[in-house]
Amino acid sequence: MITKKEHIIKYFESGIKHSNHFKIGIEHEKFIFNIKTNRRIDYPTILKMFEELYEFGWKPILENQNIIGLKKNGKNITLEPGNQIELSGEKLNNIHDACAESQEYLFELEQVTKKLNLKIVSAGFDPISKLSEVPNNPKQRYELMTKNMPKGGQLSLDMMYRTCGTQLNLDYSSEEDFVKKFKVINSIVPISIALFANSSIIEKKNSGYLSYRSKVWQNTSRGGLPEAFFDNMDFEKYSDFTMTFPIIFIEKDNRYFSGKNYLFSDFMNGKIKEIKNEIPSEKDLTTHLSTIFTENRLKKYIELRSMDACGWDCLCAGPAFNTGILYGNLDEALDRVSKWDKNKIINAYLEAPKKGFNTQLMGKDLLYWATIFLNLSKKGLENRDIINKSNKNETKFLNHLEKIIDNKITNADHMIDKFSKNEDLKDLYDK
Repeated sequence: MITKKEHIIKYFESGIKHSNHFKIGIEHEKFIFNIKTNRRIDYPTILKMFEELYEFGWKPILENQNIIGLKKNGKNITLEPGNQIELSGEKLNNIHDACAESQEYLFELEQVTKKLNLKIVSAGFDPISKLSEVPNNPKQRYELMTKNMPKGGQLSLDMMYRTCGTQLNLDYSSEEDFVKKFKVINSIVPISIALFANSSIIEKKNSGYLSYRSKVWQNTSRGGLPEAFFDNMDFEKYSDFTMTFPIIFIEKDNRYFSGKNYLFSDFMNGKIKEIKNEIPSEKDLTTHLSTIFTENRLKKYIELRSMDACGWDCLCAGPAFNTGILYGNLDEALDRVSKWDKNKIINAYLEAPKKGFNTQLMGKDLLYWATIFLNLSKKGLENRDIINKSNKNETKFLNHLEKIIDNKITNADHMIDKFSKNEDLKDLYDK
């Protein structure tokens, strides 16, 4: 049970792995639309999709007899609040394997969507639907989140129902290694926002933002880029952060209870009357950590969360970019950011969704810094020197980002261009 800060610290310590055993886990979300209506699919259509996916070996995940996801061989398909679907992949050894897994999943998904007359949209924000038009589903936690989240951030429901992202899970070899990685990855959040921007169209109009998804997350309850994350955040400091963070819900006996009036420390001290003053298990801690919606967060691994969802051609680019930096070239990256002013980073973070590469950070624009960190990543992936069957290393996955930087044109710019030509929503569907 979790009754003391030391228990949380030990939880984080249990995630420590030798660098030889580092893994890579990719999570990516997709919007699914009905071709005929241009509307997001409802829960009954989700069930039809899932039924078709059974043919590929997927098995149902149930909550109170409702199917809320699928599982197969260590990976899961989960249902997001507005029926976006998310693949949470296995923890794999390298980008080659992780990317192959993602491509296999997308191939399966494409076969099913074709059969059901549906289309995938790989964007960071729903380019078509109004919030009121997005259907929901019977997952219990989302009912509580829908009720309570808007009180802490005015765009919280947009986050839940109209965003899609790509997340990356990476390991640490010690507390010191975590501190270094967390420092680097939080410092380069503005760069990630600019480089992976892919959410410029909202409600069939140019939003004026390159990453409207990032704008939404900045105005989401429990989200953002806390100033404390730049102060050599170690396991104890993150435990303090966790304990003083409000609870959004508690799961007991397959029922969900609102935790809106309590901090996690109240839970630890047995002060929650609604659940008869029970104290949290490790499972409760895991759930709580998963409802901290900051740009990056700590579980038993580091989760990177600043990338817009994108199409097939760039799906593996974000994971490769960050893996090269954090696994292959950490010290050099740390040296680059070690003297950056946290207030300037946070200011760049707030400006990047709108200004993209034109955002200023430490006297240079983000295009300059994207170039610097892409080179650091490339060097890191070369240092890893992990070769596929075609005798190519992981740097091949950076090609998409090199084109973006060379042309100074992001996925968001391409989206604006495609849509502006004739405002045909079909141009936004994945090809």
